[in-house]
Amino acid sequence: MKSPVSDLAPSDGEEGSDRTPLLQRAPRAETAPVCCSARYNLAFLSFFGFFVLYSLRVNLSVALVDMVDSNTTAKDNRTSYECAEHSAPIKVLHNQTGKKYRWDAETQGWILGSFFYGYIITQIPGGYVASRSGGKLLLGFGIFATAIFTLFTPLAADFGVGALVALRALEGLGEGVTYPAMHAMWSSWAPPLERSKLLSISYAGAQLGTVVSLPLSGVICYYMNWTYVFYFFGIVGIIWFILWICLVSDTPETHKTITPYEKEYILSSLKNQLSSQKSVPWIPMLKSLPLWAIVVAHFSYNWTFYTLLTLLPTYMKEVLRFNIQENGFLSAVPYLGCWLCMILSGQAADNLRARWNFSTLWVRRVFSVIGMIGPAIFLVAAGFIGCDYSLAVAFLTISTTLGGFCSSGFSINHLDIAPSYAGILLGITNTFATIPGMIGPIIARSLTPENTIGEWQTVFCIAAAINVFGAIFFTLFAKGEVQNWAISDHQGHRN
Repeated sequence: MKSPVSDLAPSDGEEGSDRTPLLQRAPRAETAPVCCSARYNLAFLSFFGFFVLYSLRVNLSVALVDMVDSNTTAKDNRTSYECAEHSAPIKVLHNQTGKKYRWDAETQGWILGSFFYGYIITQIPGGYVASRSGGKLLLGFGIFATAIFTLFTPLAADFGVGALVALRALEGLGEGVTYPAMHAMWSSWAPPLERSKLLSISYAGAQLGTVVSLPLSGVICYYMNWTYVFYFFGIVGIIWFILWICLVSDTPETHKTITPYEKEYILSSLKNQLSSQKSVPWIPMLKSLPLWAIVVAHFSYNWTFYTLLTLLPTYMKEVLRFNIQENGFLSAVPYLGCWLCMILSGQAADNLRARWNFSTLWVRRVFSVIGMIGPAIFLVAAGFIGCDYSLAVAFLTISTTLGGFCSSGFSINHLDIAPSYAGILLGITNTFATIPGMIGPIIARSLTPENTIGEWQTVFCIAAAINVFGAIFFTLFAKGEVQNWAISDHQGHRN
């Protein structure tokens, strides 16, 4: 079976056919074993790194529900009574020893959004530093710093809103370097026909971190108190950092235990894709339409992702009226589906390319369309089923699950078009994609002053429309091959 586009000759304006350049020029190298391999060890260690990363990021979404005094004022009571109380009778009393704060809805929005004000600053610098010095230490210390700051969250809350906002912004600074650093490392570690598998395993940790941290935070809040949420996940982050520093290397050449066969397999698969240019081609890079296709898709996808990530616990509590214990579990269910979808879609994407000869571009387009338009449909549906709790959770789960297809779509397209500058490209796209995290929850809060189902329908429809636009733009302008500006030897990449 051949790709629908693999037989088309490239036009004069294109960068070559949409196939991995290496595969055009030489017979495919024998794949190195997967079991106990250094590249898959890196994938699993980074998986747990992003597990920790998102645990540190999202635990506040649940803890904040328990940190705020529910009796602050009648004006600040945002609970909607359209839906009947759904919480099951609780046999164990809710621990109430955690300190309560009189923060209104607007203040809570700023606390949740402050993380992104730090996160957006270090995206491009992180990608640049990782491309020059390697991503191991940058990613490791980024998560380590975030873990340390997390331990100080209860203290910052006692000092006041300003201190907590500043601390969350500092956590964002630490986390901002992580994705660009990881992309830069994969540019040296991931063979072209294993990219989808390796990167989907690596980044799926973020979804599993959400799955575990949301319900676990709810349990800790309920049976202990909210301060222990930050102590627990902060300590876990420090333990991971020690393992990362001891077991990981920036490149196959510097890895101490990699087999010679695996090292040769990785290096030979990448030798025609990496650039020897010492300077970054900023102008051609920023003029590249395929890069802006990723920017638009990334921005659009993250609008929905961040809105749900920060506000889903609130929606569960104040609209569907689940208690904090149920809230954590039900808020996590959609991300369990996304985690499974990311793992499976990564396997499927590489199989379509390697065994069925589908082009890289075709795979990236199709997976992005499924991962953006599919969620849009079910997100809108979730807003129009009223107080049907089962359907609401089901539709939100399907919506978030389908988003996992994007992990093998636009999310790794940076490595297809410019592997040498993948960290910088991700820094650029993630800078724009962080904007929804800054303004999305604030806009959603402003659109839902009474927390009615009708108001949330508007929030969901806006997110769905942005998702559909991003899918269309990426489909029209994306590319699947290394771009001329990203390599030093242009002729080496032409068919």
